[in-house]
Amino acid sequence: MNRGGSMATTFTVWADGRLDVGAKRVRCALGPGGIVAAADKREGDGATPAGLWPLRSLLYRADRLARPQSGLETRALRPDDGWCDAPDDAHYNRAVTWPYPAGAEHLWREDGVYDLIVLLGYNDDPVIPGAGSAIFLHLAREDYAPTQGCVALARDDLLTLLAGAAPGDALRIVADRSAG
Repeated sequence: MNRGGSMATTFTVWADGRLDVGAKRVRCALGPGGIVAAADKREGDGATPAGLWPLRSLLYRADRLARPQSGLETRALRPDDGWCDAPDDAHYNRAVTWPYPAGAEHLWREDGVYDLIVLLGYNDDPVIPGAGSAIFLHLAREDYAPTQGCVALARDDLLTLLAGAAPGDALRIVADRSAG
């Protein structure tokens, strides 16, 4: 995570549920479907897509924590923030206002897992209907229960990652269990 130049940082997620943050490897939660090739990812399959996904921006719950230190574009989450997960909708895999008439996930959650959300550049340029939506880097549950396909970290680990993150950085998700 050396920022001594313009080199982008890649944070690597391994199939065994670990993520490299600098020289440290920390635990993370993944989807119950494991890691699959991005070409095989489908909406609602519970799988985490393999690939190199840019860290786009950060959303945080300002009512629960101070603005995190990060070089990423950052904004406070609003109670009406949502994310469209309806493949047949024109706003599929895009931010929407909650409630939304098509299927959408409400981002303002009581369980705390979305108190910090890093929007990843998965299936967003271009958006392919049905290829998976709302693949985020967010907070893990205390027991590291599986996500719906996202990558989730403990609060301190995610804050450490964010402190070293900047535009151009990416999350690399590796499917090969023998790697790393």
